[in-house]
Amino acid sequence: MPTNLFGLVVGIAIGLLAAWVYVLMWKARYTAIIREDAVQRSQAVTAGKVHEQLIPYLPAFPYNPKDVRFLGSPIDFVVFDGLAEGRIRRIVFLEVKPGRSGLTSRERGVRDVIQAREVEWVELRVARPFASGAA
Repeated sequence: MPTNLFGLVVGIAIGLLAAWVYVLMWKARYTAIIREDAVQRSQAVTAGKVHEQLIPYLPAFPYNPKDVRFLGSPIDFVVFDGLAEGRIRRIVFLEVKPGRSGLTSRERGVRDVIQAREVEWVELRVARPFASGAA
C-alpha cells in the first residue's frame, strides 16, 4: 500500500510539474503575441500620423500646401485657402480619416460648433512683462 501512495504522490508531482511547464510556455507565447500586436499597432499609428502630415503634398489634395497648417488634435488641419496668393478666400477646418473610420466625439464636437457658426475672432493684447526701460 505505501508503494501505491508513493506512486500516486510522484504521479501528482509529475502532473503538476507538466502543468507548470505548460503554463510557462503558454505565458511566454501569449506575451510574445501581445507584444507583437502592440508593436504593430504602434507602427500603424506612427505611420498614420506621418501619412496624415504628408497629405497636403499629395497630388489629389484640393488645397495649396502653403495654405495648410497642421494642428493634429482635435482636428488635423486648418486651411487658409488663398493665403499663399495674398488673399484668403475662406478658412477650412479639415479632418483626415482613413477608410470608413468615424469621427471621435471631440471631432464631432468641433464639427458641430463650426457648422453652427459658433466661431469668432478674438484679439488678446498682452503687455510685455519685461519692457525695455522698466525699473
